[in-house]
Amino acid sequence: MNDKYGRKINYLRVSVTDLCNLRCKYCMPEEGVLRKSHNEILSLEEFYEIIKCSTELGIDKIRITGGEPLVRKGIVSLIKKISELGAIKDIAMTTNGLLLEKYAYDLKNAGLKRVNISLDTLNSEKFKEITRGGNLDKVLRGIEAANNVSLTPIKINTVLIGGFNDDEIEKFAQMTIDYNIHVRFIELMPIGHASKWTKEKFISNNTVLKKLPSLIPLEEEQGVPAKYYKLPNAKGKIGLINPISRHFCSTCNRIRLTADGKIKPCLHSDKEIDIKTIIRNDKSKLKEILTEAILQKPEKHHINDEGYKPIVRDMVKIGG
Repeated sequence: MNDKYGRKINYLRVSVTDLCNLRCKYCMPEEGVLRKSHNEILSLEEFYEIIKCSTELGIDKIRITGGEPLVRKGIVSLIKKISELGAIKDIAMTTNGLLLEKYAYDLKNAGLKRVNISLDTLNSEKFKEITRGGNLDKVLRGIEAANNVSLTPIKINTVLIGGFNDDEIEKFAQMTIDYNIHVRFIELMPIGHASKWTKEKFISNNTVLKKLPSLIPLEEEQGVPAKYYKLPNAKGKIGLINPISRHFCSTCNRIRLTADGKIKPCLHSDKEIDIKTIIRNDKSKLKEILTEAILQKPEKHHINDEGYKPIVRDMVKIGG
């Protein structure tokens, strides 16, 4: 289905939980998030029904996110059911990688195609600092496990943080030389409680281009937020995602479903549409509410506008 601005919306990002086993500084408060009651969160069956209905509107790409999706019990079974929907062409997951070593084989067998792994440093102590206690070795073993079962191409999502990891750009880039790994540098976004902190730490992706002058630009893919490059003779790619300095709103093809049953037409807007009430009281209106969400998708975000106020929800409550 096309939205009001002619964009084909075929991509649904589904946050199956707002809980996480890390406490990344730009994503959530140090104390974590308040655990919602069982009734406040969509059941796996409700997620499936919404996803199934969305295929009638042309959704053919699903990304499972969180919080950390692998802490949600039954997630492998949900992925298997989604993968069996004939209309779904692609199902992927964004994860922090801590549980990937345990679940990679089962995820692949269930029909998951590939994984994106959030990783902001390759230094164990810095990883422990930014995640407030995480274990980098577990993530690296998770990446290896994903590669071994061909959950590929593996994409490493690295949020650029001024004064923290801008000295590791070259090290991350080296990961693409010998392996079909795509390292994607993402500009820090002012979202939720950490918006002031993120503004202070923001650096443009132009920093990557300055530090890696040998990058070869690749042909741009329609509807893909990253602008891709390649180091000479590398097997993998390097992507730059610039939601702040060079937004991709004109080709945005996605809507989001939160764990507590809200449809977000745009990540950077507080506009949300309640779908939980619909699925629990009148399933016949599911298609109607999804259509409404697509038609309410704004032309662009307003982060760079004077007086812009960051959205209220923390990223962990929206889905990565």
